[in-house]
Amino acid sequence: MDEKHETDDVLDKECGDEGPSAPPTEMLDPVAGYEGIPADGGGGKTVPLPPKLINSPREDQPSPLPPEARIPALTEDMAREALIKFVSSKWFYGSKPAKELTFRDLKPLTTYRYRLETFTEARSTEWTFVPYTDQMVDGPENGLPPAPWDVMVEPPPLFQNDQKKVAVPHTSSVKPCHKCHGKGRYRCSRCSGSGKLRCVSCNGTGQTAQKRCFQCSGTGRRRCRTCNGRGSIICSICKGKRNLLHYIQLTVTWKNVVFEHVPDHQTGFPVELFKKVKGDDIFMDEHITVYPMVGFPELEICEASKRGITDHNAQFSSTARILKQRQTIEIVPLTEVHCEYKQKTYSYYVYGTEQEVYAPSYPAKYFWGCNIF
Repeated sequence: MDEKHETDDVLDKECGDEGPSAPPTEMLDPVAGYEGIPADGGGGKTVPLPPKLINSPREDQPSPLPPEARIPALTEDMAREALIKFVSSKWFYGSKPAKELTFRDLKPLTTYRYRLETFTEARSTEWTFVPYTDQMVDGPENGLPPAPWDVMVEPPPLFQNDQKKVAVPHTSSVKPCHKCHGKGRYRCSRCSGSGKLRCVSCNGTGQTAQKRCFQCSGTGRRRCRTCNGRGSIICSICKGKRNLLHYIQLTVTWKNVVFEHVPDHQTGFPVELFKKVKGDDIFMDEHITVYPMVGFPELEICEASKRGITDHNAQFSSTARILKQRQTIEIVPLTEVHCEYKQKTYSYYVYGTEQEVYAPSYPAKYFWGCNIF
């Protein structure tokens, strides 16, 4: 294509240089109760919890004790079936021992899991903006902006993480775009607004191999593809609309924080494996704030309850609002299985209501086609 036709576009000579990506603080109207919040898009300012919303610590009181529970007995058939299923999922385990081993003893181990869930709500504020397209402007002329914790926001179901962003009422205003200075476009930085660049084929000489350069038609310059020869680019902030609607954005974050503890009775079974399985609920206590467990038969569960509640209350006393707490106790099935295969004794564990298996000393493992005992 002839270079003359490529540069027929009229240059935007009135466009200025590209401005900052964030609005200067001085261009934003101050709002009472929202002083010092950021406007650079780097994240909101956490809003402290007002005293009226801080939950008073509850004194230790006896909690209702869970009913007596027993671990369902694991039969030999169930233990063998669980082991066969486990072995079939491991390509390097042989199935013969699982089918032929002889059981010597099935030893049930009482294992409790304590869990504390604290459902919290935290709030942060920051200035934000969107291109102004004649939408409604809810400014201070409509009333005083409510305090951050007075803005009504519908929460999600209890104990479910979520986040919502809403405009704080009566904080909106329309301002010229800071990026393009209200022009809708800004000067192309690649060609400095000229709409042309030096031809790379002829290095700006207009000739290649002593002939007129075909790429630039001998002019030594080609149209800038970044701005399409216009010398300016549509503003990435206002999208060419020239003005921005500024407002204070409230971000509400709901988070379910979990504290969990399983006593380690040094049975040889890794307690971290309990995180992967389910148990049977035997106790549940749910209130805005819960009491530490008192009088439970296993003292370590009571200590864990007190530690978890104390930690959570201290962690969120000033930065987040505790909406609800729930503490539960599960009894997690765990059976130590002793067996014999080829006159040697072995043991493995069956755990969880799913009857998962932990068998580090299983007697038949294969590696590169070789059997290892």
